Amino acid sequence: MSGLVKISIKELLQSQQPEEAVCVKGWVRSIRRGKGVAFVTLNDGSCFASVQIVLSPDLDNYEAASKVGTGACLAVTGQLVESPAAGQAWEVQAQTLEIIGAADENYPLQKKRHSLEYLRSIAHLRPRSNTFGAVFRMRSALAFAVHQFFQQRSFLYVQTPIITANDCEGAGEMFRVSTLDPLNPPQQAGQVDWSQDFFGERTGLTVSGQLQGELFATAFSDIYTFGPTFRAENSNTSRHAAEFWMIEPEIAFADLRDNCQLGEDFLRYMVIYALENCQEDLDFFNQRVEKGLLDKLESLAKAEFRTISYTEAVEQLHNSGQSFEFPVEWGHDLQSEHERYLTEKIFAGPVFVTDYPKQIKAFYMRMNDDEKTVAAMDLLVPRVGEIIGGSQREERFDVLQSRMALQGIAAADMAWYLDIRRWGSCPHAGFGLGFERLLMYLTGMENIRDVIPFPRTPGHAKF
Repeated sequence: MSGLVKISIKELLQSQQPEEAVCVKGWVRSIRRGKGVAFVTLNDGSCFASVQIVLSPDLDNYEAASKVGTGACLAVTGQLVESPAAGQAWEVQAQTLEIIGAADENYPLQKKRHSLEYLRSIAHLRPRSNTFGAVFRMRSALAFAVHQFFQQRSFLYVQTPIITANDCEGAGEMFRVSTLDPLNPPQQAGQVDWSQDFFGERTGLTVSGQLQGELFATAFSDIYTFGPTFRAENSNTSRHAAEFWMIEPEIAFADLRDNCQLGEDFLRYMVIYALENCQEDLDFFNQRVEKGLLDKLESLAKAEFRTISYTEAVEQLHNSGQSFEFPVEWGHDLQSEHERYLTEKIFAGPVFVTDYPKQIKAFYMRMNDDEKTVAAMDLLVPRVGEIIGGSQREERFDVLQSRMALQGIAAADMAWYLDIRRWGSCPHAGFGLGFERLLMYLTGMENIRDVIPFPRTPGHAKF
């Protein structure tokens, strides 16, 4: 096959005219044998569509080629011709075929439709399926779009540490990182002596890059982080994973209103990018995964984003006459059913809920003048509920110190964080968006395990 440059199936199917000879390589999705002819459906992952390879008996290795199994890897040279079959513009009439990697009848992915649960058990092979091919092409495209959005706005990309000594959320749900002997750790005064550990103190995998991001925002004004985060929460829900990716912008000289505007601009950009650049895969999700997905995304792309305070939201939910599984009460977090009612019944679109009670939010959120609420915001969208959470940060040194003391956070452990309030403090704000949650919304996939290549959940760390 020397002398021919391999062409992707995506490029091949976009051809405007027949080619004298092409070289395609990929994996067999299915094979159909007729009288004196065989048809191989070949896919290389470059796009959702596959190309049909026509094998005729005058092919040198026709007998072997016509018996290849589903999953086999092939290299084919042949002529690209217009296809007489419905649903495809082109097909390749094979002139030579090389079986690069054979696959026997035990190959787990056959032509029949497999359940998502089964495919999770073979996560090393599921990218070859239609559903996960579409998922991971979209994940790649949208990861690029994240960077493009912020780079076009001159944000600095900051790589915050994965190993940290600080728990941003204060929930204590961190994976510990240690080189100490777990069966016989060094002791001091009846406690583990972390000073003898690798880093000289107790460390864990990060739950957020926000705190470090704030440091950079006070030097570069507008920054963003995009990387893996970890949470040792023993939850088996469809929305939780132990390892996930977070997008966390931080903007200096900004208040809560600026933060909401950035969140709106970002989400709208991602939706429009998906509609304009992932149409083939979105069509599949619209047909097979979530009916009405395209209508949902197109509506969000042009929707008006409303804003309501937490207190007003609680009042509206109280006055709705709706019976909820979890009672609505001021001072308690809004549940998913409350968030969906607000977006689907009251506002019929996305809505920012702002100014939450201070006791249910983190220490770094800016105290409002009423001293009962903080300048926090959640962006809620129909069918999902919360998709973005953020706040204006507390830039006042004395107020932040008081908040940390009330929550039992030692000032000595966070001296570096307090320093940026001590020297050259400025108003700043930011938010966090779970990349997998965004992918679930844009694809219609209902389980976070199905939008990340190798999910890490309680009891499962395979592959």
